[in-house]
Amino acid sequence: GWMAVFQLPAQNWDINTVKTINSWHVHGLSRGLSHSGLILPVGVPTAMGIYALIEKDQALLKDAIYIGTTVVEAVGITYGLKYTFDRRRPYVKYPQLVHPIEPEDSPSFPSGHTAAAFSLATSLSITYPKWYVIAPSALWACGVGFARMNQGVHYPSDVLTGAAIGVGCAFVNVYVNRWLNKVLFKD
Repeated sequence: GWMAVFQLPAQNWDINTVKTINSWHVHGLSRGLSHSGLILPVGVPTAMGIYALIEKDQALLKDAIYIGTTVVEAVGITYGLKYTFDRRRPYVKYPQLVHPIEPEDSPSFPSGHTAAAFSLATSLSITYPKWYVIAPSALWACGVGFARMNQGVHYPSDVLTGAAIGVGCAFVNVYVNRWLNKVLFKD
């Protein structure tokens, strides 16, 4: 049917894009960005939460919980989808075209690092809507997505879907946390 007609160019775009980006020699930068895509989404809300508890700052604690739960949701959804779709990584499916910088065991679709990065960037930007939060957050999150392709471990479709999940969780979680604050803080 028509899906097969659409699927082939989309598939070619997916592999050709990752092949091109994977060939760019910025793998040191990508390795750092890639690792930051897991460290910062966990570290930022955790540090905020610890500081808020020490300072007894309830407003900051609410922000930390909102940002932290957004990251947890995005990563949870991503990992659920990874094992539902069970897509092989680009370097596994196309070993002659794509060379992994740091091989990964889990399935490819969607990108968990990208979902985590975009969930942090978006929830931070919603919490602190200032250009000097939004611009570097967005740039960093896009950098994480780029890094995952440069490392040869993700297709652009994995990265775009991860980004959409991260952004979506941040917006949905605004409402989830209104309920959560009622439960936790009796607001």
